[in-house]
Amino acid sequence: MKITSLSIHVVAVPPPHLGGMYWIFVRIQTACGIEGIGEIYSTAFHPQALVPLIEDVFGRHLFGHDPHHVERFWRSAFSSGFTQRPDPTVMGIVSGLEIACWDIIGKAAGKPVYELMGGRVHEKLRAYTYLYPKGPDGDFDFNDPDLAATCAAEMVEMGFTAVKFDPAGPYTNYSGHQLSMGVLDRCETFCRKIREAVGSRADLLFGTHGQMVPSSASRLARRLERYDPLWFEEPVPPGQEEAMAEVARKTTIPIATGERLTTKYEFLRVLQTGAASILQMNVGRVGGLLEAKKIAGMAEAFYAQVAPHLYNGPVGAAASIQLAVTLPNFLIQEAILDFGDFHAACLKTKITFEDGYLIPSREPGLGIELDLSVVERHSPYTGERLHLQMADKPADAKDFAPARG
Repeated sequence: MKITSLSIHVVAVPPPHLGGMYWIFVRIQTACGIEGIGEIYSTAFHPQALVPLIEDVFGRHLFGHDPHHVERFWRSAFSSGFTQRPDPTVMGIVSGLEIACWDIIGKAAGKPVYELMGGRVHEKLRAYTYLYPKGPDGDFDFNDPDLAATCAAEMVEMGFTAVKFDPAGPYTNYSGHQLSMGVLDRCETFCRKIREAVGSRADLLFGTHGQMVPSSASRLARRLERYDPLWFEEPVPPGQEEAMAEVARKTTIPIATGERLTTKYEFLRVLQTGAASILQMNVGRVGGLLEAKKIAGMAEAFYAQVAPHLYNGPVGAAASIQLAVTLPNFLIQEAILDFGDFHAACLKTKITFEDGYLIPSREPGLGIELDLSVVERHSPYTGERLHLQMADKPADAKDFAPARG
C-alpha cells in the first residue's frame, strides 16, 4: 500500500467560532483507493504560511510510503533538518498526517482505530465542556459569575459532570504576571457561585493558560481549595516544569497541563518534576495518536491520568476519542458542548454524545466522514487572526476582563 496524494482544507469556522477561527483538515489517498482524514491543531503561523509546510512534510516524509509505517514517518519528520527535538509546528503537521494514516489503517483492516491500539477499555467516555454563558443580548459573556453559574447548571442538566471556566485573565504575550486583587476576588466568586449552582453533581475545572508567575498561582490556589476543583490548569507558562512543580507542591488541587506541549520528551519532564498529575495532550499537536499513546503509557508509571485537550474541529475530536477509549488512566475528555452546530455540520454523521458521555464509533478508522460540500463551502479561511491569540499588551494592576480565545 502506498500513499499517492494529499488534499488540504483550511475551513473558516463561522461565528461564534467555537473551536477556533479555523480548522485545518488533511486528506491523504492511497493507490488502492483508501482515503484517510486528519486534523492539524493550531500553530504560530497563518494557514497561508502553513499550507506549503504541510505539503513539504508530506512530500519529504510520507508520499510514496506505506501508511502502516507510522513509526518510520514520525522519526523521519522529527529528525528532519538535523533537528531531533520537539517543534510545535512540525509536530502539529505530523500529527494531522499521522492521524490520517491511522484512519487508512483502520479502514484497510475493517476495524476502529482503537482496536488496533490496544483495544477498547471504556465503553463510553466522561466528557466536560467550557461554559459558554449568554447575556440578554444573546452574545457570550464570560465576565458575569451569575451567568456562568446559570450556564453551569444548564450543562449539568445536559448530563455533564464537569465544567470548565477561566476567569483569571488576561491572556497576554507577557505572561506570567501577578493577578490583581480584583481578579483574585473574581476567580473566587466564580468558583463559589458555580459550586453553589451545581453542588456535588459536577466537578469544577479551573482553567488558566499560563497567566501567572508561581507566587501568584499559589495565592490563587489557596483561595480556590475550599471549592475543591478537580484541577488547576496550566497555572504558569509552559516550558519551565520546575516552576509548575513549585505550585503543585503548595496546593492540594491537582495540576493539569499539556495542551501546548508536544512529544514524549516534553511530557517526561512534567512527570519527572511532579509538575502535573493530569496530562492534557492534544492529539492534533502532540505528535499524533501513537505518540499520545506512548505518553499515556509513560504517565501510568507515574500514576498520572490523561484528560485529552480539544479546542479544534471534529476530526481531531474523533481521533481523541479513538485514543481515549484505549487508556486505562483516562480521566475525562474535553468536548465543545455536545459537538453540535458546525462540528456536526462538517460530518456526515455527528459524534455521539449521550447524557454527558461520548460514545465511540464502531465504524472502521476514525469512524467519521467529512461532508465535503460543507467543508468546501467554508474554505478557505480568509481572515487575519490566528486560531487563538493573546493580548499584545502587558497586564497591569487593573481588574480588566478576561477574553476567551
